[in-house]
This record gives sequence, structure tokens and C-alpha cells, in this order.
Amino acid sequence: MNVDDIVRDALREQAAEQPPAAAGFADRVLAVRRRRRTRRITVAAVAAVAVVAVGVAVPLLDSGKEDVRPSGGIVTPKKVESRPDQSPPRDRISVGGTTLVGYSVPERVVKSPDSAVLERTYHLLNPGTGKYTEAADWSWVAVAPGGRTAAVLERDLPASRIGLLDLTTGTVRRWIPVDHGVGGLAFSRDGRKLVATTYSENPDRLVRTEGDAEWSQPWTSSRTGFFLLDVASGSGDWTEVRLGGGADDPMGGTMMNSRQDFALTADGRYVWEGSPMEPGYVFHDLAGKKVPAPAGEKYLAWFVDAGRSPDGRLVAGDFAGKKWKTSSWVLDAMTGAKTEVRGQQLLAWVGNTQLVAWDIAENDKNEFHQRLVLVTLGSDKEVPLSGFREGNDGDAGRWEPLFAQP
Repeated sequence: MNVDDIVRDALREQAAEQPPAAAGFADRVLAVRRRRRTRRITVAAVAAVAVVAVGVAVPLLDSGKEDVRPSGGIVTPKKVESRPDQSPPRDRISVGGTTLVGYSVPERVVKSPDSAVLERTYHLLNPGTGKYTEAADWSWVAVAPGGRTAAVLERDLPASRIGLLDLTTGTVRRWIPVDHGVGGLAFSRDGRKLVATTYSENPDRLVRTEGDAEWSQPWTSSRTGFFLLDVASGSGDWTEVRLGGGADDPMGGTMMNSRQDFALTADGRYVWEGSPMEPGYVFHDLAGKKVPAPAGEKYLAWFVDAGRSPDGRLVAGDFAGKKWKTSSWVLDAMTGAKTEVRGQQLLAWVGNTQLVAWDIAENDKNEFHQRLVLVTLGSDKEVPLSGFREGNDGDAGRWEPLFAQP
């Protein structure tokens, strides 16, 4: 069955008003966003960092105990809640249960003449009020589906503990101490596990050489490995993952982004990371040994946040720009067969036939003047969800969305 058949089947199901399956979540990292993708991954990709993370279920934190289990419902209604006049948004944006649970605003903070850090200020959704409020204490946030719980890291990275934050009250219900510094977090699809990527230095640090006016990421990474933690108990093991240096890495481990976080595959059997070198990813077993790409994972693009559809049949792909001025590919997860969908950058799935994307207005000539839109496979229509972002890629004040599904 090719992608066109899949799309037709999916649209027939949608026409019959069958409810969409729960969507996976693509967690996000460094705030430098991807422009239109018209070329393959090259050495230039080292200057920009992203990682695709899997969807999660909600760790439910009730007073008196922690109960971690798949979400039994959603916090927000499945109707479309759009804010086309708000950028960044003040009020909840949600469609089909896929919810904008927060956003971050990056800022370069200079520490010394030759050292700086890219810091994010998060604004997180309070599920009770439906409003986004600043959460300045956190350098890193991973939100579980349902939007009630987040895993957070404090300002100074790498962090020595991981917090489980109740988004309704804004309080940390429990801390998980770690003995290797953590710089990034991602939940497993069922929400019972947490992958914590460890670093010996801040993965968001920036440097510049004497006489150079531009700040950039170091050409080497301080990543050391990962924890795989049980969210309910906080227990888990650390696995060392040594940096590069093999026959396929002529630069001896230096050909790697400063931040290159790990995430679990959908079935939880492997961890994986993006790579600035072809094929664009590396998979490991849970003991840290490199393995071939598992079935259904080989067409993932590490810089495309949406990742695989909830049913696993489709993969959100790179920029296309064929049928429309701005569009993206959606691929069959097993064969790689492509179909085109509206949207400049695919951010999150809404069921198995729709996605949230960045896109520009129809006659806009500025590729950075983007807003959130809802796009549908097999349709040329878009539904605006937010107002337009201003400024160019990397400019101060450009907000970066954080999504979660039911």
C-alpha cells in the first residue's frame, strides 16, 4: 500500500467521523529554528541543533503519591481553539487534543568576552486557566500529554536533579537526583520512562575566537551518555556513550552538535539521536551499543519535530515546495514513498491525517514571517492557529512552540 492509498483510507475514516488516535509529541531543543529544507544534511548543520523526541503519556501527580500511567483523557477539548490575533499566544491553542502547552523565547546571555549561553525563557500553559504564564526558573522543559505535568531542569546546566512539575499549581511535586549532570529530557511514549541526556558542560554554551564578532556553538560536544529513569520511582541506570572516533568519523568525534540529545523510539526498545552527518541519525540499544535503524524509523528527519504519526504508518519529512510555494513531504514509514502536504515546517501530528505546521501567508515573500496552521493530508486548505512571528531566524524574541498530545 502506498502513501496515496493510506491518505485515501485515512480521509474516508475521517469522513465517517471516527475519532483520531492519540498523537505523538515531538519535544524540542535549541531555539534556532529550521528554515525551508531544500538540501541534504551537511557540515553546515553543525551550527543548528534539534532532536526529535517521542510522544508521551501523562505522569499523574496527585497529592500524597505519584501515579504514572497512560493518560485516560485530555485536558483540553478536541475542538479547534485558535488565536490568529496572538503572537506569542496568551490563551490556549489546541486542536484535536494536540495542544500548544507552552513556548520558549531564546536569548543569548554573554558571560565573558569569549563565552556566552543560549538561554530559554519558558511560558507554560496552566490547564486550569487556559493561560500561558512565564516560568523563568527552568532551562529545559519536557511536557507530558494532557498538559498537567512537566519534567524540568533548573537554570544552571548540566543539572544535578530533575523536577516533576505540576503545571496547574506551578510547584515541583518531586525531585529526582542524578549523579551525572543532565542537559536534556524526553519522555517515553507511555510516559513511564524518562531519557535524560548527560553532559559534562552546558550543551547550550556559545563561543567565539579572538577577533570574531559572531557567536557559535563549539565544534565538539561534552555529551557523556544517558539515564533511562522510571518516572514513578525515580530509579534507573546511567549508560555511557562515547563520542565518535570510529572509521566513519574522520574528525575523531568532533563532528557533532554541542547539544545532541537522546530520545526513546516509539516501542521503547532503543534510544536514538540526530546527527549532522548522513544518514542523519544514530540508534543505540539500551546498553549504548550502536544498532541499525529499526523498521519504520529509517525515514525520520532529526530536524522535523512532528516525527512519526500516532499509528506509525507515516513520517513527517523535509521541505518540499513542489505543488505549493511552501509545503512538506510526508513519507510512508516502511517504503519511503512521498506525498506532499501544505506547511513550511511540520511540528506535531493531530491524529493520523492532520498536522500543526509553521507556514507563511499565501503571498508573503518573507520565509520567516510564519504562523501556526493546521494542515490536512489530501487538502490544500489551512486553518490559522496563531498570529505571525516577527523577525528573522535566530532574532531575539522569536517564540518556539512546545506541543503535547492527549
